[in-house]
Amino acid sequence: RPLRAMDWQVLTRELSLYLESQVRVGFFGSGVGLSLVLGFGVAYACYYLNSIAKKPQLVASNDRFCRFLEEYCPVVTETYYPTIWCWEGRVQTLLRPFITSRPQVQYRNELIKTADGGQISLDWFDNDDSSYYPDASTRPTVLLLPGLTGTSKESYILHMIHQSETLGYRCVVFNNRGIAGEELLTPRTYCAANTEDLEAVIHHVHSLHPSAPFMAAGVSMGGMLLLNYLGKTGRDTPLMAAAIFSAGWNVFESVESLEKPLNWLLFNYYLTTCLQSSINRHRQMLEKLFDLDLVMKARTVREFDKQFTSVMFGYRSIDDYYEDASPCRKLKSVGIPVLCLNSVDDVFSPAHAIPVETAKQNANVALVLTSCGGHIGFLEGIWPRKCTYMDRVFKQFVQAVFEHGNKIFSM
Repeated sequence: RPLRAMDWQVLTRELSLYLESQVRVGFFGSGVGLSLVLGFGVAYACYYLNSIAKKPQLVASNDRFCRFLEEYCPVVTETYYPTIWCWEGRVQTLLRPFITSRPQVQYRNELIKTADGGQISLDWFDNDDSSYYPDASTRPTVLLLPGLTGTSKESYILHMIHQSETLGYRCVVFNNRGIAGEELLTPRTYCAANTEDLEAVIHHVHSLHPSAPFMAAGVSMGGMLLLNYLGKTGRDTPLMAAAIFSAGWNVFESVESLEKPLNWLLFNYYLTTCLQSSINRHRQMLEKLFDLDLVMKARTVREFDKQFTSVMFGYRSIDDYYEDASPCRKLKSVGIPVLCLNSVDDVFSPAHAIPVETAKQNANVALVLTSCGGHIGFLEGIWPRKCTYMDRVFKQFVQAVFEHGNKIFSM
């Protein structure tokens, strides 16, 4: 017969008494623990939705540029939902290399010579199977610039290439001298301020495909280098536009932030050892001009730059180098459309150092500032393995430029 309400109450009570007699009822079994967990979950969800998940701040003085982004790159106006269990900036920064997948990319390597006798390694993804752009001479090309010690093998670079492949575009990765396996032919590496190698690469790529639409994207130090190049050249560049991700806008503020105890432990010391390792491989070439034993004693990026980078490029002091390397000082001279993505919780580029007011004075510049994301993090989704917010911004903006760019080039 159907159970009545009284029968259910009796059955539930009897079952509860039986379970209590058979199993030791712990914290969660008492019901109090479950209530606390549920309450915490609801409170956390409310906090996340109210304080963590937010629309990015779009900073741009040009109304046409804003409308262009809203229509063709709508991701910059949508709410960014960071991964709910690792939204904090440092955690996002640390986890991205381990969590995100590494798409398979087959490169074609090319070594080009420089005016001073050195060589630069370029890794090409030609995308010859592109059905959208079967003619290689007019296939859109994206030049990618990795971070401080990064190469074409970095996961964020591989994801950019994967996004470009789906759109039919060609990519070429600019590996800084001496870090992608090639030998140094001269006692010179690279820095964020000196744009000579980048200028040579841009000229070379453009000369190979002069009829192909051409733009660039830089990440971290690669973004700083690209901004410094654009600030120097203005409109006199074959690039149509550029995308910048997690750039350090003011090097003085960046190194100061990285020298705080926790940030030094998590990031600064590791980066310093990576830089030391990259030049130690070329010790035979570099020790002719530099005291590498002294360089190897550096424990911060600032000490490394003081003993090595600033000396190599002829700066009178570390301050002179950092002033020249800071893109915030050149932003007003950028002459082509540039979209810059930063997170305000990025310890590599503190929020107070982001040149918001300067950006408002240049109609070619748009800043997209998220509340979370860390440094080259921007993880989203429960298990953020395949695609990040940064990847989506890259894909939409590159596609917008190549397919609808005529609507902003008349700015």
